[in-house]
Formats: sequence, C-alpha cells, structure tokens
Amino acid sequence: MTDLTLPSYYLPPVSYFRQLAHSETATIEVCEHYVKQTLRNRCWIDSPAGPLSLSIPIEKTLGKTAMRDICISDHGNWRHQHWNALVSSYGQSPFFEFYADEFAPFYERKWTFLVDFNEDLLQMLCRELDLPTRFNRTTSYVGETTDSQFDETPRPYYQMFAHRHGFLPDLSVVDLLFNMGNESILYL
Repeated sequence: MTDLTLPSYYLPPVSYFRQLAHSETATIEVCEHYVKQTLRNRCWIDSPAGPLSLSIPIEKTLGKTAMRDICISDHGNWRHQHWNALVSSYGQSPFFEFYADEFAPFYERKWTFLVDFNEDLLQMLCRELDLPTRFNRTTSYVGETTDSQFDETPRPYYQMFAHRHGFLPDLSVVDLLFNMGNESILYL
C-alpha cells in the first residue's frame, strides 16, 4: 500500500480509483493553482450519443487562484442538468437504481467550494466502492498534477452503449459503478 497525492477531481476517472484501490491514505492537492478545462470541474460519462462532458461552472477569479479557493457558480442550473444527464445515460444501467439515492443529494444541495464538493463526492464513491482510503488535504503547494497522469490501457468492462460506439476507456468511475455495481472493486 502506498500514500498518494492526487488532484481534486469532479467524478474522477476509473484510473484515479485504480490508484486509490492500492493506497490506505491519499492527500488531495488543494494548494495548486486551478487549471481551466481539466477534470477538476469536469468529468466524462457515456451517453447514447457517445462521450459526454459535464462541467461544473465556477466563479470568475482574478489571476492564479488556489484550488481550495475556487467557488462553484450557480450559473445555468448545472445541478439539474448533470443529474438529468446521469439519469438519461445510466437510468437503464444494471445498478443505477441501487446507487441513485446516494448521488441525488449532490445535485440537490449547494456547496460553496469546488474542493469540498469534490471531496464529499469522492468519499461517498469510496464508500460505495468499498475502498477504505482515508483522505487528507495539502497545507502547502506540493506540485502540479496533470490529468494525463492517470492515462493507462484499461481492461474493458460492460458498458451499456458499447454496441453503438465501442468501449470508451477511462470514463468517470460512475460509468463503472452503474454498470458493474459491487463487482467494480474487482475491476479496480
């Protein structure tokens, strides 16, 4: 088992959780500068039309801002849109109904800071995946993390829309969870 330092991501990809599955503790880097158009406020899910990006709007900032200071914007009714996207993409998946009640509050309640939202969601996902990982936060800048640090060659698993557009690697872990349920841990 190793200790990891990971970025704060919204519904992280499967590869992120594959690393978490092999660690007892993880430190979330909250002192790095927020980087636009990354997985910090964006995720990728499967949909009938192919990969779909969901992005959390953030409040405008001046200059470089630490992740811990990034505020979520209520612009565009994003919570409703994200929940509807999850329901329309995964509502017929084998395990969506089993997990829906755990996810729904994240799209009903408001969080001020992106890192708080991401961490609460991450902890819920770890509970549902039966990962005993404990989380800490950085207190000073550790180093930039990049989205590509999680790239890997995945093993395919069941995806609802694979018959339309083939297997889509490294989507958000919700794709694995809603399609594989409690067997997700075996994949990780």
